[in-house]
Amino acid sequence: MRTMLRRRPNVARADRWNGWSAPSVRSAFTAAFAVVVVLVGLRLSAQGDSHAVSWLALPPLAASAFLPWRWVAGVGVASMAIAFGYLWVLQGFAVTAMASYGVDFLVVAVAVMIAAAVAIVRERDDDRLRKLTQLASVVQQAILRPIDHRLGPFDIAARYVSARSGAEIGGDLYEALGTEFGVRIIIGDVRGKGLDAVRLSSTVLGSYRHVAFERADQRCMITDLDHAVARNAGDEDFVTAVLMQERGGTLEIMNCGHPPPMLVRDGVATYLEPESMAPPLGLNPSVRELTLRLQPGDRIFLYTDGLAEARKDGEFFPIRERAWSLIGHGDVGDGLASLESALRRWVGGPLADDIALLLLDYRPEAG
Repeated sequence: MRTMLRRRPNVARADRWNGWSAPSVRSAFTAAFAVVVVLVGLRLSAQGDSHAVSWLALPPLAASAFLPWRWVAGVGVASMAIAFGYLWVLQGFAVTAMASYGVDFLVVAVAVMIAAAVAIVRERDDDRLRKLTQLASVVQQAILRPIDHRLGPFDIAARYVSARSGAEIGGDLYEALGTEFGVRIIIGDVRGKGLDAVRLSSTVLGSYRHVAFERADQRCMITDLDHAVARNAGDEDFVTAVLMQERGGTLEIMNCGHPPPMLVRDGVATYLEPESMAPPLGLNPSVRELTLRLQPGDRIFLYTDGLAEARKDGEFFPIRERAWSLIGHGDVGDGLASLESALRRWVGGPLADDIALLLLDYRPEAG
């Protein structure tokens, strides 16, 4: 068994090269080599212009943008071989005549070396970014643990939408727990990015996972979380958050400066907004509880401000208007996937901020 475990990575490395699958590399190499052949064919038909040899510097330079350096070198060798053969045949196999075109051949040779060097640097940078991205993903997954699809009377789906494909880590957070006090849920957003935001996000989630099982009153939980944030945050740092608790079909919501949850019921979406907004965690919030009596089929949608602030040409994404069609029916996981797809199509480019999404479907009869 130990031997088998050691062999598996070697097979994977044989099938891939620096993130490229073997078929992709072969296809790219074939395309680059085809460029060489086409260029030579075109110039051969152009009245035998031997100075067109310098055009053969283009394929290796183009290949350096997307191929591994060894394959770039292969394209370069092919270019140099064709350049040499081109001059040799064109000049009637005369070595002395070919000497006058040495500069053209030298241009191709220098281009090959430059292209190989560029490919090496690009591969190193890509490898470094890939490792950082993998590390960021591991850290994010360690902080945001998977949520059970079924918890108490709820079907639940969670989704984290990254604004970038790089290694930057956001401070969005969420958790759902089944406790003796009922199902308890938090969603929040740490001000800022990077490691400081990750540390504070980890602090909030760690504290929440403890106090959710210890405190009967959500107000006491908020006090504990506020103290945890105040002890660990910088002078200008804070955490917006919504805490929810379901007991016996009643949903109790406490909002600390966070975008309000949304209730989707009978085809209509409404915001569950408190009478007055409390400050975020870390700023000594005094929170008023909002109570809602749930009905079977109700959906509660929670999100971070990356969704609330997503815009195109200054116009915000119409969350409420499209809520029923996107997340009002069907599987909750599919609903969040549809929402993300619609958001990306609507924005038409990279998102400005990471987004955490939670969708709850109240189905007590299924429990």
